[in-house]
Amino acid sequence: MSHVVKKRKLDKTRQDRLYFDSYTDVTIHEEMIADHVRTNTYRMAILRNSESIRGKVVLDVGAGTGVLSIFCVQAGAKKVYAVEACSIAEQAVKIVKQNNMEDKIEVIRGTVETVDLPEKVEVIVSEWMGYALLHESMLNSVLYARDKWLKPGGIILPSKAELYIAPIGDPVVEDRLHFWYTVKDRYGVDMSCMSDFARRCIMNSDITVNSVTVEDVLSHPAPFAELDLYSVTVEELRSVKGKFRCESFGSAAVNAFCVYFTVTFPCPDKPLVLSTSPFKPETHWKQAVLYLDVPVDVVQDTVVTGEVSMYPSEESARHICIHVDYTIGEQKRQSKTFSIPDWSSEAQP
Repeated sequence: MSHVVKKRKLDKTRQDRLYFDSYTDVTIHEEMIADHVRTNTYRMAILRNSESIRGKVVLDVGAGTGVLSIFCVQAGAKKVYAVEACSIAEQAVKIVKQNNMEDKIEVIRGTVETVDLPEKVEVIVSEWMGYALLHESMLNSVLYARDKWLKPGGIILPSKAELYIAPIGDPVVEDRLHFWYTVKDRYGVDMSCMSDFARRCIMNSDITVNSVTVEDVLSHPAPFAELDLYSVTVEELRSVKGKFRCESFGSAAVNAFCVYFTVTFPCPDKPLVLSTSPFKPETHWKQAVLYLDVPVDVVQDTVVTGEVSMYPSEESARHICIHVDYTIGEQKRQSKTFSIPDWSSEAQP
């Protein structure tokens, strides 16, 4: 069956429905709460900000099961409005009641753009990040909530996001490509001509969400963009971009880039950072892997430079595209655009 189908632009209502429907099953909530790095960093950040939260009104954007709202009450919040658009809100109500916090937490079913809160808030908390930070993220909703509901001088948790890129060598891909040269020895049939076809299939234009091992990272990661949640605008999110420069650790073949993010929580003593770096413990976000069309050999101190641009897909504003212009050593400048594959727009009538 061919997937070469002309993609249709989804209307915003349908985009939103597909997005919110994906959060109605228990699996995604289990994955997020089981992610210790994610959940515990939020817990520690909220508790360490107890002086800013105690006696204050909090808005939890995209509250899900309500776990962040509960952390806020544990930190002393006077009132928390837990806004959640999908049906998991029904479970959040039960969880809040089970923890005897129904007098402090009000679960509100709806999008933050449509609900009407009875008052402004002093704190906004949200776990809004998607793959590669911006894929299917709720950042637009957080910014809407900031502009409409946050009092002057209020705090946003987290308050900053940063994006990084690094060249990598993925040995699994090389093993899969080399496989076709081994068939003759195994079965007496030469299938080495499949290698080019396999390369086109594997090293395609998809954003691959995968765990990158430290050994496969070929340089120090380079930051290329930073978002200040107190000041960034929705318009600026339509094109998040920046330049990067890396120097190779040693001799290797670069066959991909990996993109990852950090978010930072302001804390009284020192900021707390939630990192999805391959050098840190794994999270459910893993890393975004962008495969080059062909590998490029590098040696120690080979310079890798370029520019990354991230912008919403034409088919769905919630889906991200990543365009990379890059130069590796003396090679001529190359360009490639990547997106996360989505068949929902084609599978539905």
